[in-house]
Amino acid sequence: MVSFRILTAAFSLLACSAAFAADPLPRGRPEDVGLSSERLARIAEVLKADIDAGRIPGAVIAIARHGKLVALDAYGWRDKAGGVAMTTDTIFNIASMTKPMTAVGGLMLYEQGKLLIDDPLGKYFPKFANMRVAVSENGEPTVDTVPANRPITIQDLMRHTSGMIYGGRGNTIIHKQYPAGSAAAATRLDGAAFMDKLASLPLLYQPATVWDYGFGLDVLGLTIEKISGQPLSQYLEANLFKPLGMTDTVFSIGGDRVARYAKPLPVDPDTGKPQARGPDLTQPLKFECGGGCAASTASDYLRFALMLMNGGRAGEARLLGPRTVAYMLSDQLGTNIRNLVGNADPTRADYGFGLGLAVRTTPGVVRMMGSVGQFSWPGASGTDWWVDPKEELAVVYLSAAPGPIRWHYRQKINALVYQAIIE
Repeated sequence: MVSFRILTAAFSLLACSAAFAADPLPRGRPEDVGLSSERLARIAEVLKADIDAGRIPGAVIAIARHGKLVALDAYGWRDKAGGVAMTTDTIFNIASMTKPMTAVGGLMLYEQGKLLIDDPLGKYFPKFANMRVAVSENGEPTVDTVPANRPITIQDLMRHTSGMIYGGRGNTIIHKQYPAGSAAAATRLDGAAFMDKLASLPLLYQPATVWDYGFGLDVLGLTIEKISGQPLSQYLEANLFKPLGMTDTVFSIGGDRVARYAKPLPVDPDTGKPQARGPDLTQPLKFECGGGCAASTASDYLRFALMLMNGGRAGEARLLGPRTVAYMLSDQLGTNIRNLVGNADPTRADYGFGLGLAVRTTPGVVRMMGSVGQFSWPGASGTDWWVDPKEELAVVYLSAAPGPIRWHYRQKINALVYQAIIE
């Protein structure tokens, strides 16, 4: 196996140039990094057939192994209704793929001593100091509440154990009180109103007892804003996007980026319901939600993925220490926290969870191929990515294909990539 030094050297060549090249890594032949060109070509065959069948509008996929970029390919349509072909620089809503980036932003403050993983959220927002929790009867929450056994912490925000759940993910009396999700909240409430809303609601669970998908990374984003004194987009631009050369990763799309902004099919091929971008980032958000409101390109997000695979380093730039990255990518749930990761995304059922992303803890059981230590977290807009450090493999797959069909493509792309590895 090629050493991580090769990856570091490849990054160094890019970082030392006056400007980042269009590609996040030097190009390489599949056979040079243990992949079969013939088998890799199955990706194009499958995607083109599905695009022709009207299953998805199009897609961009980037694949890197052993420090070489072996695929950066566009298929189908950026805007099928408008007749605009897909290109590799197309910008996509990445939805919850925003979460790992926000987690990295928080860990940067942790490394600077400006927040601690065990800090109570009430230290930064006092209204969260005395939260109450819904009482359950026969497995269903009721209107009755009891005091929280302990405060919500920064760790709870990063690993989805705060009890502040997405309202759109259930039909209980508690779910109905919460905003549906990150994008829905950011288009209706400003940051202050959003935090007031959450602080006024009962938690669905006692903190640190259940992994359930929710607003933790949105709240972390607003905590970053309070500590740094900057909007989340400015903070991440200065500390993450600019150092990595992520030139098209944004929370607002204007100017010439508008023409490169991907659209889903007008109608969902399975449900027959209309589809639209959510959120539409050409319109201003009321706050920059760290849980799901960024847009990016395949090349940009691959840079982020490779930085984590390389222990927090990109060329000469060190964004996080390697021990911090190792901590982020370690399972944070253990045996005492009920794991409902599969309820949020069935393709990640039986994964553990680190800080802002899922981590694979077993070679089997789960529904997709990969090695122990693989890490990832996809987006509801139809996007996915993962890193397999054992294989020195990083993959980004972007498509404007929301709805349950996205789970199908997560499994399909996973299989098509791994079957192409021959050594």
